[in-house]
Amino acid sequence: MNEALKVLIIEDDPDVRLGCEQALQLEGIQTESVDSAEEARQRIGKDFRGVIVSDIRLPRMDGMTFLREVLAIDRELPVVLITGYGDRSMAVQAMKDGAHDFIQKPFSSEYLVEVVRRALEKRKLILEVRDLRKRLEGRNQVEARLIGNDAGMERVRSLIAGLADSAADV
Repeated sequence: MNEALKVLIIEDDPDVRLGCEQALQLEGIQTESVDSAEEARQRIGKDFRGVIVSDIRLPRMDGMTFLREVLAIDRELPVVLITGYGDRSMAVQAMKDGAHDFIQKPFSSEYLVEVVRRALEKRKLILEVRDLRKRLEGRNQVEARLIGNDAGMERVRSLIAGLADSAADV
């Protein structure tokens, strides 16, 4: 869980894509960029370590369709949609469909960074919870109930395990 989260930017306009990349990178946020939804799809899986910032108007597949495909893979993946052609009804529909946020062009780099930071924090928490659940599922009942990894806690678990099979009253 030490790997830094990144932002996958999907934007077919090279100038907007570069502007988004630079704004985020100047704030220390790792980015990766593609110009189509098809290319982005190859980089996304169930535990994708980041968030997505996608234009709505893309060649061959629009951002709303892409949003629905991504959320079918991972319902908790934050997707920020950006557009220069949106209206209030499109924004409402995007949010109903599960978008993390909806940004209308032109937007300030500060606003983009703010929205992305919130999305990254949400994603970080989601991945931490998933990791903790996996670790808890792999433990026996004593380990699942006694939290801690220091030497003292390991000794307590060992003592309990040793006494568990004995007939002694504890």
